[in-house]
Amino acid sequence: MRLEDAAARAAEIRARVPAGADVAEDVATILRHVAKDGDLAVRELEAEFGDAREELRVSDAELEQALAALDAGVRAGLELAIANVRAVAVAGLDEDRGVLLPQGQTVTLREIPVRRAMVYAPSGRNPYPSTVVMGAVTARAAGVDEVYVATAPHPVILAAARLCEVDGVFAVTGAQAVAAFAYGTESVPKVDVIVGPGSLWVQEAKRQVSGVVGIDGFNGPSDLTVIATEGADVEALRLDLAAQAEHGEGSLTVAVSTDQAILDGLEATEKVLAESVEAALAFAEALAPEHLQLAGAAAEALAPRVRSAGCLFVGSDAGTAFGDYVAGSNHTLPTEGAARFASGLNVRHFRRRMAEVRLDGAAGALAVAGVPIAEAEGFPAHAASMRFRQNR
Repeated sequence: MRLEDAAARAAEIRARVPAGADVAEDVATILRHVAKDGDLAVRELEAEFGDAREELRVSDAELEQALAALDAGVRAGLELAIANVRAVAVAGLDEDRGVLLPQGQTVTLREIPVRRAMVYAPSGRNPYPSTVVMGAVTARAAGVDEVYVATAPHPVILAAARLCEVDGVFAVTGAQAVAAFAYGTESVPKVDVIVGPGSLWVQEAKRQVSGVVGIDGFNGPSDLTVIATEGADVEALRLDLAAQAEHGEGSLTVAVSTDQAILDGLEATEKVLAESVEAALAFAEALAPEHLQLAGAAAEALAPRVRSAGCLFVGSDAGTAFGDYVAGSNHTLPTEGAARFASGLNVRHFRRRMAEVRLDGAAGALAVAGVPIAEAEGFPAHAASMRFRQNR
């Protein structure tokens, strides 16, 4: 692959990932049903698609029982993950900043957390307690007042939720879980932000309610791209690619190298022989993978230039599996090339920036500049509002 062919090759490989089924209409029907009928709709849908319970909210007693029965090794691992994810999340917080402008006014940029958030934790083929950690700990670090989990209850997920000190766990799944928390029901609180991976139905539901609540993004099939050059530990990379493939059908693994012998030692969905590390980097930037791993001196030297990856792993020891669990980085990442413009789950998803304006004697000077603009735009009331304060 030559440098000039890198973008086209990336587009070709990205296009090979099968598109999900079109569930938009079915999801829209579920959302309308829950918005209209609340708990009744949720129970009906859980009976049809999930594992219906009379009480949608999991009791504190059941959470405590799950935590007490949790394997000691799993608990120690989750506690380490919680501590590391919290430390990294807190590092992303900003203090309020005020700017004094030349006309005398002050504009303060305030960081304000949302009040309530829901973390969706899949528990179908396998339970994902790590998803509870990634979502709930980050939300708490952001300053969210109330954090909830929606899941098909599994003891290890319930235990993780207890360790993360969430405010409630609800036995609600699928698109109906997203609908219940987006609109609120008799039993389920309405939240401000919904995050977490899940089935195509869950992701489509998140997309459709994104005008009602904030979401982290559309979480599609997982992917990993490895750029390996001389000095890379091929056996370690082989295991990393195999680990990524465990995420299931549709997972994309790509190995890129300037050395055919390295590629021959790796198993991947796609293998790309690049004529240079520059071509390899251009390919990765165009593909915008969820995970990008650089191994070998020449590849690792590319790290400061990477701009389009959900999470960057540098060095043969930096296996992506560590990022999935205990490294401290968040494993809820942009997929399907969205790393060109989107970020992995972080405190920003649970916070918003609000400007606070105090004119403090600057109204007169600003009116001189603002009135002509308002008049040019055909808004005489805007102009009058500013002109009224011009001579104060």
